[in-house]
Amino acid sequence: MGKIALLSQRLANQIAAGEVVERPASVIKELLENSLDAGASRIDIDVASGGSKLMRVRDDGGGMDKQDLALSLSRHATSKIFSLDDLEQIASLGFRGEALASVSSVSRLSITSRCQDSTDDSAWKVEAHQGQEMDTALTPAAHAQGTTVEVRDLFFNTPARRKFLRTEKTEFSRIEEIVKRIALSRFDVSFTLKHNQRAIYNLRSAESDQEKQRRVATVCGPAFVENSVAIDIEGPGLRLWGWVSLPTFSRSQADLQYFYVNGRVIRDKLVSHAIKQAYRDVLFHGRHPAFVLYLELDPALVDVNVHPTKHEVRFRDSRLVHDFLFRSTHRALADVTPQDQMDNREIMTTGESAQHVEQVSGAGLREQANLGLYERPGTGRAAFQAGSRGFISGANRVQEQLQAYKKLSEDEEVPPLGYAIAQLHGIYILSQNKEGLIIVDMHAAHERITYERMKTACANEELKVQPLLVPLSLSVSKAEADCADEQKQVLENIGVGLERVADESIVVRQIPSILREANIEQLVRDVLSDVKEFGRSERIQAHQDELLATMACHNSVRANRQLTVAEMNALLRDMEATERSGQCNHGRPTWVFQSLDELDKLFLRGQ
Repeated sequence: MGKIALLSQRLANQIAAGEVVERPASVIKELLENSLDAGASRIDIDVASGGSKLMRVRDDGGGMDKQDLALSLSRHATSKIFSLDDLEQIASLGFRGEALASVSSVSRLSITSRCQDSTDDSAWKVEAHQGQEMDTALTPAAHAQGTTVEVRDLFFNTPARRKFLRTEKTEFSRIEEIVKRIALSRFDVSFTLKHNQRAIYNLRSAESDQEKQRRVATVCGPAFVENSVAIDIEGPGLRLWGWVSLPTFSRSQADLQYFYVNGRVIRDKLVSHAIKQAYRDVLFHGRHPAFVLYLELDPALVDVNVHPTKHEVRFRDSRLVHDFLFRSTHRALADVTPQDQMDNREIMTTGESAQHVEQVSGAGLREQANLGLYERPGTGRAAFQAGSRGFISGANRVQEQLQAYKKLSEDEEVPPLGYAIAQLHGIYILSQNKEGLIIVDMHAAHERITYERMKTACANEELKVQPLLVPLSLSVSKAEADCADEQKQVLENIGVGLERVADESIVVRQIPSILREANIEQLVRDVLSDVKEFGRSERIQAHQDELLATMACHNSVRANRQLTVAEMNALLRDMEATERSGQCNHGRPTWVFQSLDELDKLFLRGQ
């Protein structure tokens, strides 16, 4: 070991660059955030050779004067914060003052800027080579208002880092992803991206909802917008807005998930857990939802100073945020009606339950009630019994239903899922509305209806618990035992009775009666783990829902069951009045739609 000595400025910058500058995409991210903080309304990005040869970012923001430009390449020099109070409520994207110094230590960097408040209308340029800032080498330059940062030969003086770069195509794809993420964070800013002189993106500023949708469609693909739900929900000091995909539009990977906190793109396990729970009983196992969501809250309630790359944040009240994200997303998915999907329109939810679509005539409702197939939501035990009972056989009112259908005038509104015209192979219901043909998987549809009725009935009844005849003793860590002590009331609210008997031992005395056949030890350990990390657990509810889903599956109509037209229409009306009726309990779609235009194309009509 040698004597302790201060590191040189150049070496210190290169060490810092190891945290901030991982690859060309990291440089683009830092430069774009600086441009946005400067108030830019237009940002142009030029990249050559995947960013290893050239990265140029030009904006029309406030710019820097001569004095600021001379300090811009110094470590811990920033215009974003000035005191500890500023650090505790950061409203800007950048604040560390490390990015430019770190980039200049591993590249050939030049900055040209003209300040908005410049009195002599002159621009200035500074260059840095070999990691040394040339604050005495400021030279006049020609430049419009704003700033241009040019980064050449990244990692030219650190060959070991350069060897870890991937192919040009891979590195540019990462840059493209960064640009897409930041473009979704600021709809009011125009972005252009070029690679090797070839235009990749030209995103104009978006003010209206339609323009915002077009940008989302450009970045995420038109299919996402067509299969997503728009939400805008406000809570106590919180607001969540954006788009979440329908459960039937799922992904094999979590590659279409964009989440922003006060305009900052983040990846947070608390957020992922909350949204995953919201999709729990409508998504195939192993599939991932897609979403573009924006969370707005007081900057003092979130700490963004937890990681050099600023990808992670820490919420002051993580349980409140988790519950708000879960309830908002869960409610938005529940409020989607067939009419919304048919019209391909967005829903702007308000936290209250959406009104169910009930567009059948009074005669139709009476007929369905006589069949025992139609019940209004929230009927408690009756709904449970009706759901498990299934369809009442012997309903033969086909002629009445057909006559009622014929009497419909052209001006009268037809329900979103239309009226049944036939049954195909005892599996599918064929229905027509004003726009085209609807094909319904009758088992999947009835399974969802029965499942939702069972859940409503269980929710309206008091949770039944079962004391264990022989209490179960578990050895746990001290942290888990402390959690069981602190969250005893929370656990009792979900039916789990625990008692701490030693520093690293607890006893399970009661569980929900519906889960008496479950693996109690594993269930309790999972619940403790969730409560410790997220402040709550959905394990009990998830196990209960799995049991209800199995019961609903066994009590739903099976293939080759012949239904009358009245029964088929009753099923369609129930689908329109049931939450999440667009997919069954396993995530499969319950119905698909073919418009008349699509059918005409199949038969080459009108060509």
